[in-house]
Amino acid sequence: MKVQAATARHDASRRTVSVEYRIEDLAHHSGATVRTIRAYQDRGLLPRPERRGRSNVYGESHLARLRQIADLLDRGYTLASIKELLEAWDTGRGLGGVLGLAAEVDGPWTDEKADRITRAELDAAFGGVPDEAAVADAVALGVLEPVAGREDEFLVPSPQELAVAVELHAAGVPLSAIAAHLRELRGQVEHIASRFLDFTTEHVFARYLGHRPPTEADAAEAASLVRRLRPLAQQSVDAELARAMRLFATRHLRQQLDPEQVPSHDEETQSVRLPASTMRAVRKLVGEGNVAAFIAAAAEREVQARTLDTLASKGVDAPIIGQTTCGA
Repeated sequence: MKVQAATARHDASRRTVSVEYRIEDLAHHSGATVRTIRAYQDRGLLPRPERRGRSNVYGESHLARLRQIADLLDRGYTLASIKELLEAWDTGRGLGGVLGLAAEVDGPWTDEKADRITRAELDAAFGGVPDEAAVADAVALGVLEPVAGREDEFLVPSPQELAVAVELHAAGVPLSAIAAHLRELRGQVEHIASRFLDFTTEHVFARYLGHRPPTEADAAEAASLVRRLRPLAQQSVDAELARAMRLFATRHLRQQLDPEQVPSHDEETQSVRLPASTMRAVRKLVGEGNVAAFIAAAAEREVQARTLDTLASKGVDAPIIGQTTCGA
């Protein structure tokens, strides 16, 4: 019995001994460089080590903090915002809600699953003729991702996107034109995504994320809203794209079948980016439903006013209608 008790005490004492690291060891275990660790200390992101004689000693808490910082950096946070979050953590407010919100935002925004394709399969899908420039374009655009250690294999993040390229190429579209079209389309879609985020942030998330860092409860509520609102952007774009395709495809076909028909530019519309502050002011003034009409009317009135000013300045030396000259 005495031997068992002594063994138990020894095991318990061994479990309570904390692991200690030199800065080089801490860098090795965390994946950060020694220079980065020192920079984090200088910025207040990492607690100072314990001094033991001539050596600095780091513990498990330092390693855990470095891993937290790396995780937040991977999620796109800046060092300044990470410092605010960690200070909140240190004062007992917790990071669970914020990390849950970050995980929700970072999660997949589509049900599509990534796939893999070999170089031979890729070449066969595009007519059997290798095209190094097209592959380089696809990698640059993220349509294909190289697989480490496998030169003849690629990861395909969106098989649907690759399938569209295959069908367009089979229909006769050059690969260079497909890549150029994707670049243009991506810029337009990113603008739509940015506007949707501005819109939902202003009207939905501002009340939860107005203070930095958000409280645990507010971050959890915002994460729940992300789950609910996640499909809305795609549903809106799908519906509007279907409407626009029907409108323009019908018009385009009519023009192709009747070459003498002159396309009307009066029916064309263009998108113009305005500062968020201007949009907020217009919404406050006329309401959400009248924003587009108000901006169009304001632009038209300005054009008319400048036209009148131009006409008046050109006619400043002309006689006024009905005025007679002296001696007439």
